[in-house]
Amino acid sequence: MNEMLEQLGQKARRAESTVRSLSTNKKNEVLSAVADKLVECSPRLLSANALDVEAAERNHMAAGLVDRLLLTEDRIRGMAEGLRQLVDLEDPIGEVLGMKKRPNGLLIGQKRVPLGVVGIIYEARPNVTADAFGLCFKTGNVVILKGGSDALHSNEAIVDCIRETLEEKQVTSDAIQLISQTSRETTAEFMKMNQYVDVLIPRGGRGLIKAVVNESTIPVIETGTGNCHIYVDDSADLENAADIIINAKTQRVGVCNACESLLVHEKVKDELLPVLAQRLRAAHVEIRADEQAAALMPGAVPATEEDWGTEYLDYIISVKIVSSAEEAIAHINRYNTKHSEAIITNDYGNAQKFLDEVDAAAVYVNASTRFTDGFEFGYGAEIGISTQKLHARGPMGLLALTTSKYIIYGNGQIRP
Repeated sequence: MNEMLEQLGQKARRAESTVRSLSTNKKNEVLSAVADKLVECSPRLLSANALDVEAAERNHMAAGLVDRLLLTEDRIRGMAEGLRQLVDLEDPIGEVLGMKKRPNGLLIGQKRVPLGVVGIIYEARPNVTADAFGLCFKTGNVVILKGGSDALHSNEAIVDCIRETLEEKQVTSDAIQLISQTSRETTAEFMKMNQYVDVLIPRGGRGLIKAVVNESTIPVIETGTGNCHIYVDDSADLENAADIIINAKTQRVGVCNACESLLVHEKVKDELLPVLAQRLRAAHVEIRADEQAAALMPGAVPATEEDWGTEYLDYIISVKIVSSAEEAIAHINRYNTKHSEAIITNDYGNAQKFLDEVDAAAVYVNASTRFTDGFEFGYGAEIGISTQKLHARGPMGLLALTTSKYIIYGNGQIRP
């Protein structure tokens, strides 16, 4: 194994027992101090991030992805606020999940405990660095981060600020470590460090997630890409629908909860689509539409079969006309990535049908898909949006970074 990775793994295991044993008060004290430190370090973080952004623009990175990479003073304050929210949340570690007395007198219960050492492989999103530390630290976990090369300077600066704060608070700085080598070979080796890492969480595009799931020898919590849909039902308030679509598509295009595909009931297409097309064009969104929709949306280009299953992460949206809620649900369940889906409707029956039958981690009625986010759900931050069905699903907050162990009280029982 790569000597650098071996050393990181050994340091993480040594740090684990220390971090696991920290009191809630100490963890909260450190998180508050890190939040303050990030704001204090804003000039340093912005300078490092500028290097990454300049390189991304030289390499012609898509605008939506550059936006995802970009740090601003507001975004740094947002990172700090996420950590402060974690301080205010209840510490799940040590919670006893019930206790039952068996006929033989044994008291058997379960208690929440940390996962241990968490590895995270992610692409060019510097905010993940702070979020991952905060969530892992609050739950008594150690974290090893493997960020993408596009955000290396930003990630190094953030981790440096966090480690400085840990040292100031007399807590092991190895509670967070960053793998600075960005080669594919290093990533492949990291995915096989099961003797040091207890769980691996990938955050990024389809290719990254598929590679981690297929190649890792470490148990993986799969976070998913977001081919998110909005369905406009025939009973929808169309002005409200247009506002929701514009927000979900354009508020930030390079994120996994942005709307990528629009389904419109045939009874409202004539009224909605010309107005919506004008608003989408004003926001510089390319429209890829089926034949019926294209006839009502000037400038639209024909959609292909591939468009229905594509997460664009760009100023592009696909549009399809459907004849019923049932057709919309069937289309979504065929092409979605089980992330976030929304219906705009005033029909209670169709709303409930959509909630019941759409297979996704988050399903909305009359709201933007952009709310699928740990901060918006009140978790302070998130470690990722899980689209799988085991252990965790949806925005992964503190509870998703815990496991449990059985605790048994006896008074001398022996098994006959």
